[in-house]
Amino acid sequence: MNLGGSIRINKCGLLILFTALFFLTYYVLIGSPNPSELVTRDPNSVNLRKLLIGAIQAAEKGGVEVVTVSKSADFHVKSKGKTAEGANNPVTEADFKSHCVMQFGLHHIFPRLRIISEEDSSKMVCPDVKLFDLDPTVLRETLTIPDETVDIDDVTVWIDPLDATQEYTEHLFEYVTTMVCVAIKGKPTIGVIHNPFTQKTTWAWAGVASSEDLHRVKKEDVSDRVTVIVSRSHTGEAKNFSRGVFGENMQILIAAGAGYKVLQIISGNATAYLHTTAIKKWDICAGDAILRAVDGKMTNLFNEELSYGPNEPVLNAKGLLAAFRNNHEKYIERIIDYKTNKV
Repeated sequence: MNLGGSIRINKCGLLILFTALFFLTYYVLIGSPNPSELVTRDPNSVNLRKLLIGAIQAAEKGGVEVVTVSKSADFHVKSKGKTAEGANNPVTEADFKSHCVMQFGLHHIFPRLRIISEEDSSKMVCPDVKLFDLDPTVLRETLTIPDETVDIDDVTVWIDPLDATQEYTEHLFEYVTTMVCVAIKGKPTIGVIHNPFTQKTTWAWAGVASSEDLHRVKKEDVSDRVTVIVSRSHTGEAKNFSRGVFGENMQILIAAGAGYKVLQIISGNATAYLHTTAIKKWDICAGDAILRAVDGKMTNLFNEELSYGPNEPVLNAKGLLAAFRNNHEKYIERIIDYKTNKV
């Protein structure tokens, strides 16, 4: 027996061994990759969980631009003309900057996404756009959201870079929101409403998940209390219509911003949001999606649900009623009766 022989170490074998041990240790300590992040990137489909994250980020990043411009001495206010009510329809530097961040940020992540914005990208230049990547931390850690994919051609995203621009120029910031809505085959499915000045973001994916504030929503039982919230831009007409429908004992709240008004229904400050004239769909799509998630309903004044597909008219010309479902059924009957008898 030869006990005095030398042991020869294979350096290549040691390298392989230490490399394998390193990756094994990394796997044990760090853990395996999240399966949800391994979803195949098919250009013809979109992952709705990731689109939800992107929508929240877009609204919040747009809000940063809105707040930044609000601190400047000059908002660079221009006019897009008159509204149907004859009021001035302003646009500011904040509208443009928010739009650029929101639209180009979403297209950076989802290049084939069809986006309809209040501001027309073909008429503006967006230099030095602050793009963003997906950040899952915008969702609560306790949330478990499925990876659901849909055909990208079925998806239309509506964005409002700055809702309540007139009030923004008047420094009435409580009414100001940025909004994103994801419609699937025309149906509002994901809605995000963000107030840049309070930093509060309300969002919902109907039937799947929602922001924490929506878990505390209390839908009151059907009662005789009627509190209607209407727009500052056509208060007189809406007041007369509301009193004609609901009588003199009802209460009227005057506010601005479609997103703000929907949130007043959800918070219980109003029982209905009534709009008697035309309104653009980027103003209402996000609110429509959120209302659906809390058993609410939004229709025109003929009780027709709104469609948000890419080939649908941008303008809803038949007015608007939004309320929790039990109230909506009662209110729309009274509205239709009133209009029928008035004719």
